[in-house]
Amino acid sequence: MRSSSGEHFLALDHVRALAAFMVFSWHFCHQSEGLPVSFASAPAIFPLALLDEGHTGVALFMTLSGYLFAKLLHRNDFTFSLFLWNRFVRLAPLMILILIIVGVKEIYRGAATIELIRRYIISIFSIGSPSGPLPNGLWSIMVEWHFYLILPLLLAAFQRFGLATAVVIIVVSTSMRSIFYIEFGEVQSLAYWTLIGRIDQFVLGIAAFRYSGMIKDKHMIAAATTIGFTAYYWLFDRSGGFYMMPRYPSSSLVWIIMPAVEGLAYGLLISYYDRTFVPRNTGISWVVGLIGAYSYSIYVLHFFFISPAAEFIYYHIMDITNIYVAEAWSLLCFLLMLPVGHLSFRFIESPFLRFRKRYMQTSAEITVCSPQKIV
Repeated sequence: MRSSSGEHFLALDHVRALAAFMVFSWHFCHQSEGLPVSFASAPAIFPLALLDEGHTGVALFMTLSGYLFAKLLHRNDFTFSLFLWNRFVRLAPLMILILIIVGVKEIYRGAATIELIRRYIISIFSIGSPSGPLPNGLWSIMVEWHFYLILPLLLAAFQRFGLATAVVIIVVSTSMRSIFYIEFGEVQSLAYWTLIGRIDQFVLGIAAFRYSGMIKDKHMIAAATTIGFTAYYWLFDRSGGFYMMPRYPSSSLVWIIMPAVEGLAYGLLISYYDRTFVPRNTGISWVVGLIGAYSYSIYVLHFFFISPAAEFIYYHIMDITNIYVAEAWSLLCFLLMLPVGHLSFRFIESPFLRFRKRYMQTSAEITVCSPQKIV
C-alpha cells in the first residue's frame, strides 16, 4: 500500500491479500445452494474454516480499515472534506462502473429502472438497514463510507478517552443488536450487512493500532489468538455457519457478539504482524503485496468471473465438491485475478487519482493510499 508521499505499508498489503482470498474462496466454493461445496461441510483441518466461512474476510477488511486510518491520521490534523474527496476519487470510479454494468444487465432481464435506482439509493443511505445490498460486494464499500463519516469523531474520542472509547461503543452496539434480536428473532442481517454490526471492527482496528506496541514480538499471544479464533470459527462452521445456523438469517445468539469477536482477534493479529515483521518487497512477499495493492479491484470484479470459472472446472476438468480440492482450485483462480486487478487499476482507477487533494496539515504528510481496498 503506497501513499502519494511514497510511504509503503507492505505488511498491511499482505493482510489485504489474505482478506481478499478469504472472500474469493468463500464465493468460489459456496455459490448458489452451496455448490460446488455444500454449506453443510466443514474441513477437518480446523484453520481452513476461515476459508470455508470466508465471508469473515470482510471483517478482516473492516478491522484493517480502522487500523490503517488510525495509523495514517493519529498524529496529523487533516481537512475532513478533502479526506472524503480523496476517498471518493479512489473508490467511486470502479464502483460507478460496476453499478452501471450490473444495472444494465438487470434492466435487460426485465427489472424496472426506477425500482433499481430506488434500491441503489436505499443501500447507499441506509446506515442501519440491511435491505437492498449493493451488488458485487459494494455494500461493504458503503459501510466503509458510513465509517468515514464518523471517523473524525472516533479519532477525537480515542485521543481524549483512549480504550474506553472502544469499550463504550462496543457495549452500545452490542446492546442495539440485542434489542434487534429480541424484536425480530434474528440479528445476523444487522450484524453482517450494516455499520451497527461493523462498527465494532472499525473501533477495534483503531484500538489495535493505538496499543500495537503492547503486542510487538508477543509470539505466544499471537499464536494463542490464532488457534483460539480458528477453533472458534471451526465450531461455528460445524454448527452450520453463515447460511445453515440453522437457516438464513440465523436465529443464533452468536451474531450478537460475532462482530466484536472478529474485530478483537483480527485487530490483535494485524497489529502483531505490522509491528513485529518487516517484509521485503521481493519474491513471494512482493507478489502477495501486489495482490493486496489490487485487492479492491479483485474484490469487486471477481463476481463476474467466479461462477463461470467454478462451473468450467467442475464440468470440464474435474469434480471439485471436495472442500480441499475446491480450495486448491480457488487459490489458482485467485492468482489469475491479478492481471484483472492490474488492468482495472491501470485503466479505470489510476486515471482519476490525479484529482486527489492534499488534506494533511503537517510536515509529516501522508495523503491517500494508492492502490488500496476499502476495502
